[in-house]
Amino acid sequence: MPTVLEAELYNLIIEPTIKDQIIAAQKQDKGMAHIRESIDEKKKARFTLDDHGVLWFKNRLVVPKDMKLRKKILDEAHTSMFTMHPGCNKMYQDLKQKFWWTQIAKYVSECDVCQRVKADHRKSAGMLQPLAVPTWKWEDVHMDFIVGLPRTQKGYDSIWVIIDRFTKSVHFILVKNRYHAQNYAEIYISRIVSLHGVPKTITSDRGSLFISHFWEQLQAALGTKLIWSSAYHPQTSGQVERVNQILEDMLRACALTYSTKRDECLPLAKFAYNNSYQKSLEMAPFKALNVGDVEHHSTGERITFGPDLVTQAEEQVKFIHNNLKRAQYRQQGYSDRWRRPLAFEEGDQVYLWVSPMKGVHRFGVKGKLAPRYIGPFKITERCGSVAYRLELPPHLAVVHDVFHVSQLKKCLRVPEEVVDTSQIQIQPDLTYEEHPIRIFDQKQRSTRQRAINFYKVQWSNHSEEEATWEQEEFLQTKYPRFLPSTSNDL
Repeated sequence: MPTVLEAELYNLIIEPTIKDQIIAAQKQDKGMAHIRESIDEKKKARFTLDDHGVLWFKNRLVVPKDMKLRKKILDEAHTSMFTMHPGCNKMYQDLKQKFWWTQIAKYVSECDVCQRVKADHRKSAGMLQPLAVPTWKWEDVHMDFIVGLPRTQKGYDSIWVIIDRFTKSVHFILVKNRYHAQNYAEIYISRIVSLHGVPKTITSDRGSLFISHFWEQLQAALGTKLIWSSAYHPQTSGQVERVNQILEDMLRACALTYSTKRDECLPLAKFAYNNSYQKSLEMAPFKALNVGDVEHHSTGERITFGPDLVTQAEEQVKFIHNNLKRAQYRQQGYSDRWRRPLAFEEGDQVYLWVSPMKGVHRFGVKGKLAPRYIGPFKITERCGSVAYRLELPPHLAVVHDVFHVSQLKKCLRVPEEVVDTSQIQIQPDLTYEEHPIRIFDQKQRSTRQRAINFYKVQWSNHSEEEATWEQEEFLQTKYPRFLPSTSNDL
C-alpha cells in the first residue's frame, strides 16, 4: 500500500496544472527531447512514457530543470502537514522513490523554519580562548553572585563570591538582593581592598551591579580594569561558576549533615575551601596566599633575610605561575576536543540562539515550543577572535549586541517573508515567558485529605489543541489575577 506521503505526491503529479507543467517543461528540455526520440526508437529501455505523456525513469518521475516546478515538489515533501520539515536524509529517501532528481541538501539548509527551530547537534563552536595567567596574588579577580537562596533571619538571600585567579583563594560574603551599588562598594572596600589592595582587573558577567555607572566610575577611580563576559556566555568566567557549584554543594552538605543554618556555616565553608588542595596550584590556596612572606622556625626565629627572601619569593611565584600555565594548557586541550572552529565575516546574516523560560515549575509544553533561534541579524563588527556584534532590531535594544560565536548560526538564505520576533516576547536576558490566556474546562480530583481543582488552560503562543491541565494552587501562585477574571466564563 502506498504511504500518505506517496499518495500526496502522486496527487500532486496527476494534478492537471502540475501535469501540464511537467509535460511542457519536459518537451522544452533538449536532453529530455532526445530521450523521448530514443524511446520511439527503443534505444532507451529504462525510460517510458505514460498515458498522459509524462516521461518516467523506471518507476520514478523525470523532473525537468524548471525551478518553480521543482520547488513545488520540494515544498510538498518538506512543509506539508504530512512531513513537517524532515532532514536531508529522510526527505531524500522519500523523494527518490518517485522522482529521478535530487536537490535536497541545499533546499533544507536554506529553509528558514528549520534553521530557527532545529537544534544543532554538532560540537560547540569557537575554540577556547583562556584568559592570561596572572603574575601576582589578588591582582586579577573573578566576581559573581549566587542568588535566589532562602532568606535568613537577618534578611540575607544572596552570596557574593570573589576569587583571586592567582592563589584561588576566595571570599564568600552574605549580601541582600535589594542592595544598591553603593552598598556593594562599601563591602568591597572594607572586605577586599583593605585586606588585599586594589586589583588590576575584575572579570565578571554582565550583572546589573557590574555594568552600573557607579561601579564603573568607582573602578576607574581606583585604576581597576573591568572585563565582562560575552553576552549570555558564562564560560568566560568559568572558574567562578565552578566555585559556585562547590559552595552550593558545601551548603547542601552542611544542611543535611549538621543541620546548620547557611549564615552560620558560610565562614567554615570559606575556611574549608581555602584550606583544601588545588590541583592547578599543587597546594592549598592558604599556602599560595602566603607566598613571599618571611618564614619562621617553630621557635619563632626568622630563617630568611635580605636577598635570600626575595629570591625565595620569586621562585615560589614562578612555581605557582608555571603550575597555572600547565593546568590551563591541559584544560584547553580537554575543551577543544569538543569544540569546532567557526568564523563569520562582516555583513553575514546569522541566527541568534535564545533560551527557554527559566524556572519552569510544571510538566508540559510551556516555553518549549517557541523557536530556538531568532533572526536572522546582520553582523556589523568582529570583536576579538570568537565574538561578534549584531545589528539588533529596536525591540531588542536593551540586549547587549556582542555575542559569542557559539550563540550564532549562519543564515544561508535571508527569508523573503518577515517573521515578527516581537510576538515571542523575548526578555532582556534572551529568555521568553508565557502566560495563560483562557480556560476551557475544569475538574476536581479527590484525595484522602483534600480535593484538588484542575483547570484546562491555553497558553500564549499556543493553540487550543496544546492546552494543558494545571492545578488551581499553581495558577493562583504564579498568576494570581488570572483565575478570578476567567473562571466565570466556563
